Amino acid sequence: MHTLRDRFGRRFSYLRLSVTDVCNFRCEYCLPNGYQGRPRGFLSVAEIRRLVTAFAQLGTFKVRLTGGEPSVRRDFLDIVRTVREVPGVQRLAMTTNAYRLERDAEALKASGMDAVNVSLDGLDATQFQRITGDRRFDRVMAGIDRALAVGIDRIKINTVLLKGLNDHQLGDFFEFVRTRPISLRFIELMRTGDNQAYFDRHHVGGELVRTQLDGAGWQPCAPGRGDGPAVEYAHPDYAGRIGIIAPYAPGFCEGCNRLRVTARGGLRLCLFGHGSADLRPLLARDDQLEALKTHIMSALFEKRPAHFLGQGDFGDTAHLASTGG
Repeated sequence: MHTLRDRFGRRFSYLRLSVTDVCNFRCEYCLPNGYQGRPRGFLSVAEIRRLVTAFAQLGTFKVRLTGGEPSVRRDFLDIVRTVREVPGVQRLAMTTNAYRLERDAEALKASGMDAVNVSLDGLDATQFQRITGDRRFDRVMAGIDRALAVGIDRIKINTVLLKGLNDHQLGDFFEFVRTRPISLRFIELMRTGDNQAYFDRHHVGGELVRTQLDGAGWQPCAPGRGDGPAVEYAHPDYAGRIGIIAPYAPGFCEGCNRLRVTARGGLRLCLFGHGSADLRPLLARDDQLEALKTHIMSALFEKRPAHFLGQGDFGDTAHLASTGG
């Protein structure tokens, strides 16, 4: 069996598949003016099955469904069931703003969802609305609790670290995982095509979190198979973990193990790369599978050794919702 390796020896076992670029929140750092695109033309369930089958046959065993907000698709549960049934897919996850998680948690579990990442940038309703432009804080929190209650194996919180907005609440975030078996990861704010002024005002490095963790006795954990770039910390007095995702740190890309496909079938080799390889013409029929795999492997040799965020090159990423984050 062929495996997805690039010319630097990195193996790609993890696919982040966007199923829509529509999002119903207005997060300041991503879509402050709301969704402005065309909510049509996204990959069908059949196209998604063919795509995931090709990646699985190339050694990808973890798939994450993203957006936008993936649950805005009416056929999202059909997508979950379809991906879960693809031979070779061992782990299925999603990233969500959780506005429908309380309603859907049980159905997601029954459909084969292994892990849920919830985007949560504030721990009170006022702060939540300030950052997301949305008032459904209580619904999001209820969704997290419901996901825990139905037994979804892995639940993570993604918190974008924002200077002057939530960086003073680190202790509250730590406390959130004292009794919850959740991994809460702080993500450094990243520069994109439309957030220069916001980035300049609110970017703060992950070292702020690391210093507080070290001072409070948290210890770094060894990464698991197929895990992403987060460095996680554990503490004997806490049920959950704290993680840091620091894309501006030296060597961040050395262990890259993920590829991205956009909601309309574009293979993105890097979140902050330029252009994409159009896979959609090879997703129309089952008999195109071998050609699709060949196209994916060929495109992979164009992947760069690292992003160039530190040099001010953020690629052609207009905002994170456009590429699945």
